[in-house]
Parts: sequence; C-alpha cells; structure tokens
Amino acid sequence: MGDMFRSEEMALCQMFIQPEAAYTSVSELGETGCVQFRDLNINVNAFQRKFVTEVRRCDELERKIRYIETEIKKDGIVLPDIQDDIPRAPNPREIIDLEAHLEKTESEMIELAQNEVNMKSNYLELTELRKVLENTQGFFSDQEVLNLDSSNRGAGGDEATAQHRGRLGFVAGVINRERVFGFERMLWRISRGNVFLKRSDLDEPLNDPATGHPIYKTVFVAFFQGEQLKNRIKKVCTGFHASLYPCPSSHNEREEMVKNVRTRLEDLKLVLSQTEDHRSRVLATVSKNLPSWSIMVKKMKAIYHTLNLFNMDVTKKCLIGECWVPTKDLPVVQKALSDGSAAVGSTIPSFLNVIDTNEQPPTFNRTNKFTRGFQNLIDAYGVASYRECNPALYTCITFPFLFAVMFGDLGHGLILVLFGAWMVLCERKLARIRNGGEIWNIFFGGRYIILLMGLFAVYTGIVYNDVFSKSMNLFGSRWVNNYNRTTVLTNPSLQLPPNSSAVGVYPFGLDPIWQLADNKIIFLNSFKMKLSIIFGVLHMVFGVSMSVVNFTHFKRYASIFLEFVPQILFLLLLFGYMVFMMFFKWVTYDSHTDFQPHTPGCAPSVLIMFINMMLFKNTPPPKGCKEFMFESQPDVQKTFVIMGLICIPWMLLGKPLYIKFTRKSNAHSKHNGQLTGNMEVAEGETPLPTGFSGNEESGGGGNSHDDEPMSEIYIHQAIHTIEYVLSTISHTASYLRLWALSLAHAQLSEVLWNMVLSLGLKMSGVGGIIGLYIIFGAWCLFTLAILVLMEGLSAFLHTLRLHWVEFMSKFYEGLGYAFQPFSFKAILDGEEEE
Repeated sequence: MGDMFRSEEMALCQMFIQPEAAYTSVSELGETGCVQFRDLNINVNAFQRKFVTEVRRCDELERKIRYIETEIKKDGIVLPDIQDDIPRAPNPREIIDLEAHLEKTESEMIELAQNEVNMKSNYLELTELRKVLENTQGFFSDQEVLNLDSSNRGAGGDEATAQHRGRLGFVAGVINRERVFGFERMLWRISRGNVFLKRSDLDEPLNDPATGHPIYKTVFVAFFQGEQLKNRIKKVCTGFHASLYPCPSSHNEREEMVKNVRTRLEDLKLVLSQTEDHRSRVLATVSKNLPSWSIMVKKMKAIYHTLNLFNMDVTKKCLIGECWVPTKDLPVVQKALSDGSAAVGSTIPSFLNVIDTNEQPPTFNRTNKFTRGFQNLIDAYGVASYRECNPALYTCITFPFLFAVMFGDLGHGLILVLFGAWMVLCERKLARIRNGGEIWNIFFGGRYIILLMGLFAVYTGIVYNDVFSKSMNLFGSRWVNNYNRTTVLTNPSLQLPPNSSAVGVYPFGLDPIWQLADNKIIFLNSFKMKLSIIFGVLHMVFGVSMSVVNFTHFKRYASIFLEFVPQILFLLLLFGYMVFMMFFKWVTYDSHTDFQPHTPGCAPSVLIMFINMMLFKNTPPPKGCKEFMFESQPDVQKTFVIMGLICIPWMLLGKPLYIKFTRKSNAHSKHNGQLTGNMEVAEGETPLPTGFSGNEESGGGGNSHDDEPMSEIYIHQAIHTIEYVLSTISHTASYLRLWALSLAHAQLSEVLWNMVLSLGLKMSGVGGIIGLYIIFGAWCLFTLAILVLMEGLSAFLHTLRLHWVEFMSKFYEGLGYAFQPFSFKAILDGEEEE
C-alpha cells in the first residue's frame, strides 16, 4: 500500500548497447517490463529505420500464422492453452527454421485448399447433374408419349429439321432458387410465351466449394422450338448464372448416365475423404506448436520495433537509447542488460547512465490484483501528475463505503458478496476465459471492488436493519407496549411516547419496531439525510486536507497558508459547524428531561437554523422553547459567518499578491545568475540540464507563473475562488444523493416484497405451492435485475461521481501521463483483448 501513496520516483536513463547484444538485451528488458523507451528517431520515416526489414519479415510470419490459424479454426481444431508456459523471444537464428517450416506448411495448405476446391467443384457439378437426371424423370414422361424424343427421329434428319416438323427441343440445368422467378419472367419475355418451363426445387441444399455455405437450387427444363430461340435461352441462362447439363430424353440413356455419375461421385467422395484426413493430420501437427510460434513472432516483432527507437552513434558501433525507469527498478534493468550481453558472449558490457532533465516524468503507480481496479477508477478521471498524492489508496475504503450507504441491504449485499467471492476464489480459472465479452471483462476486472461493495453493503444493511425490506429482531426491541389488550384491539394505531415506552437503546443498528411504525419513512428520512451531510462534510474535509500533503511534498509551503487554510476554515466554519449542531442536537434534546426547552418538541431544525445563520435572521420559537441550543450561539454564528466571508478575499488575493512580490526578487536573482553563468561557460561547452524538481513553480501539477501576466493570474485565481466557494455549497448538497438513493432502494425493495412475493405467501393449498413457486421465481428475477443490477449500477455511478467531483477536485489535478513500459506481457494481453 505504501507504493500507492504517490507515484513511483522515475529516472531518465541513457542506454548504451553493443549491436550484437541489442536483440537479447531488449528481450530481457521486455521480460522485466519496467522500461519505457523514448523515440530518438522522430524525424525519421518509419520505412527508413534500421530494422524495418526485420519488422517486415515478422509481419510476413504473422500473416502466415494467421492464415494457418484460420484454417485450423475452420476445421474445428482446438488450439492448446499455453498461458502457464509462455516461450521466450527466439534467437534470430532459430527464426530461420521457423520461417522455413511456416513457408512449407502454408504452401502445403494452399495446395490442399486449391485441390479441395477443385474437387468440390467437380463434386458439385456431378451432384447437380445427378439431380437433373433424377428430377427430370417426370418432365420427359409426357414427351415420350407425344413422340418428342429426338433420338427416334428418322435417319439423316438433323435437329433443325425435326423442330421444323413440329418436334420440341429442350435445355436442362440448375439455377439458384432465389433467381428462379426472374429467370422465368425473362424467358417469357424473350420468347413471347413460346417457352414451356418445368422446374423442381431440390429438397437438400448443396455446399459451395469455396465457402462451404449451403446453396438452395432448382432443377429446370425449358422446352422450345427453333434454333434461334435456343440461342436466346442459353444467353439468358448464362446471364442468370444457371448451370446447363446434357440430359438425354431417352429413359434408358438417362438411367445409364445416372449410374455412371453415381460411380464417379463415389470415387470423388473417397478422394475428398482422403484429402480431408491428410489436411486434418497436417493441421493437428501444426496446432500443437502454433500458439508458441505466434507468441515468439510477436515478441520478436516488438523487439525490432523497440530497436527502431534507438539511435546509432557516429562510429556505428553502439546503439543509444533513452528510457524512463522507476528508480527502484534500476538494479533490475542493469541486470537485464548484463544478462543480454552475456547471452551472446559480448566482450564489451552494456551500461546505463542516469541523466538529469527538466521534463516531467511519466506517472507510475505500482499495483497488484487487488488495487488495480481502484487505480483504474482514478485513472479514468485523469492520470495523476508526477508524484502527486494518489487518491486510489483511500478509494479502496471510501468507495465501497459510500456505495453501501446507498445500497444498504443485508440480502442484496450478500448477493454481491457471493458473486464477488466466486470471481475471486476462481480467478485463475476465470482469467482463462478469452471470449467473455467486454461486459464480463469489466466485471472480472472489478471483482475485488464488487466483493468489498458487498461486504460494506452487508454492514450498512445490518445498521439499517434491512433484509429484503424486512427487519431482524436479533437483540429484542427496546420499545415496550404499555397499553392493555382492549386498547390495542380497538384502536387502529397507537402512539408510543419515548419517555415511557423506550427502555434503553438497541445495541446495534435500528430497532426492528420501526418496521411497523407509520412514521417509519419520516424517521428514516431524517436519519439518512443527516448521515449523508455528515459523511459528505467529512469526505470533503479529508479531500481538502490531502492538498497539504501535495504542498509539503512539492515545497509549496506558501500555498498551505494562502490556499489550504482559508479553504478549510471556510468549509469548517460553515458546514462543519452544521455537522456539529446535528450531534449537539442529538445529545442535548432528550424525552426523559423535565426541562422543557430541552424536550424533543423544542428541538430546532438544523437546516432552518443554518439558513438564519447565513441571512442573519431570527425565527420565533414555540412557547416555552428557546430559539438557540446554547446561550452564546448567536455570537458564535455571527463570528463564524464573518470569518468565512474573510476567507473569500484571502483565497482571492493571497496567492496573486504573493506571486507578484516574489516574482520581482526571483527575476532579479535569475538575471544576475544568467550573467554570471554566461561568463563562466566556456565556448563549445554545454551546460548540464538541471534535475526535475517539483517546487512551487513547476512539477506535480504546480503551474509555472514566471511568464504569465499578472492579469491572467488574477483572473485564474478569481475563477478558482468562485468555483471553490460555490462548489462547497453545491457539493454538500450533492452528498444528499446518499440519502435519496438509499431511500429509493429501500422503497423499491419493499414494493417488490408487498406487491409480488407477499401474494404467493398468502396462497394456500396445492395451487398455493405452485403459485408460490412461480411468484418466487418472478421475485428473484426482479430482485436481481432491478435491485441488484440496475440499482447497483446506479449507486456505483453516483459513488464514482462523488469521488471524481466532490472529493478529488479538492486536491487532485490529474495532468500527468501514464507510464507505458515495454512489456511482453502487456503486449500479449492487449492483443488477446482485441
């Protein structure tokens, strides 16, 4: 958790690597995943860099792997999972053998695929011919009776002579079913109704040889007379992509032809089966190593991409790179460089040189599987400035707690706990699910958040004494019924005075008697509304106090007095005082006292009192009561309001005046220093860059005001002051969403119980059992869909808003950029998500 308090300290390093050890050294750095390289060849085109040939080579290998993987998936072969045994980046010499193997496999697969397409095309044609011959049996029965068989024509007579004598010719073939109606209409138009078309739909679909998709076709026979009409029909068939096949009109010839076609189909089917077996054997052999090959090629491509960021020195004997490294990982990086040099037997070691810079480093917050989800919530708002205080550490507790305030139900909380615990306990198994979808990835990534939200919801459910809208009487109610039996039975409602009916205090949470009370909602409204304001003010005070941590770390000590002090005073003197009055009211007014001004009936409204305090007004109290809770309260309130008003010009003018007076002395000292510096630096020398420092003028979200006009500084501070004063009021009211959503959740739960489940519980007999079974299922469905999923998502989003706007705006700037190290694990995980 200490690593999460603020981002890691970063160092800008120069890396000097011998060319022969560059590949292995970068490979070792990719395995460690703690170095972010900078591009030293920004002005060089991507196609003109040193290792562009190797990158293209890797692209070609990836293309071949993708092709083979597509063929494997097409055959339904399952690729092995190698998440527990990920291979390292290959040696450049080993990739030659891999390249040859992939080339051979791809050529073989292409040849097999082409042969298979050709054979399937032949198979399709023979199948269509068989279907034509089989489906035209009925077409020609009438023709033979009418003596239209061209084979029975007289010797020496040709087809034209036969058709001239009144005999019909025909064309048989197959056409796609969706084109039949257009085809028939076109034949009618070109022949003016002189074509007789018979057709029959095939019951079973045929398979496309190229794609394997089913094709629905229709067998047709077109009868016509005349050679000219025959040519027209053939042109129409060509235009509609119809396949024409020879079909003798003689029954015996058709039977003989069908036998020959079936024999050829059987032979072709045997050849296809053998081809499929050979293809399956080749793919099964390749599939065992394909995931490893894919990872190896991706790693090698990433290495050469990274090497393209390096710059070659003048002598062409050394590669120079610049990178950001967490200072804690500098020994790890140095060890990786030494291991890379030792792997190739380099006699000259690679070394790392830390350099000073004025550039703002990237932000790196070291997380684990528990804190990663909370850190993602913060980074979604904005990446923290370098070394800025990280809110994710406190969000681990405040986020699930504020969620639970709005989602306080023991039963619904247990559902979240069970769901979160299932994902946490089975996380190794569930992490292997790759095709779960974006929604599943979001739920699984936030499994610890869901678990904590459920646990806190269980706690607040016990405090609210709410289980699916019902209460538990664990310790026995502390309210006593002092009425006799007759009074209870004859009166629809009775009042229990707290001074005589309340005996002690319920040990933990709300007394279950409130479940039966008519004024339950009034009591819970007052209780939850005050809790919302109390938690909200505490949350904002904590956020403002966190700014002191930033000011102290970046040595902006003047901002503590000029920004933090007036801000915290303004917040505490007004809204902190209101919270104090809530507690003072709870303690002071009691039903067991004999002093009338301190009885519950005389308790003033804190909200009305706060409004009167701000407007300097008075409200006449009821007879026998006092307007104020203690004697000096009017003077205290006036003092607090005046001090709060003084804090506004304090915030408005303090910082600009400080900058104005300190700028003159700083400018004067810098001018003298520049003169001295120019005199001391010799010709040809280059002054070393100063180290990055997060002082008051730069770093950690601190804005430099050296070149900014004073008018802009005054305007900026005025906007900041107005925003803080108004947001203090609006943010306090915004925390009332804790009360509103808690009330809505409880009422929805009660409606579901009374309007759905209670109907089944009132049924009796066998029908009641069946009805209860159905109604209970509906109640469970509505509970999960509405109260847990929709209400849970609503409470989650409102909690997120309270952290982003109300809490983090008090101290968090989020103007940094994320640390993106060169890591094989991140590259492989990112490609899997895509």
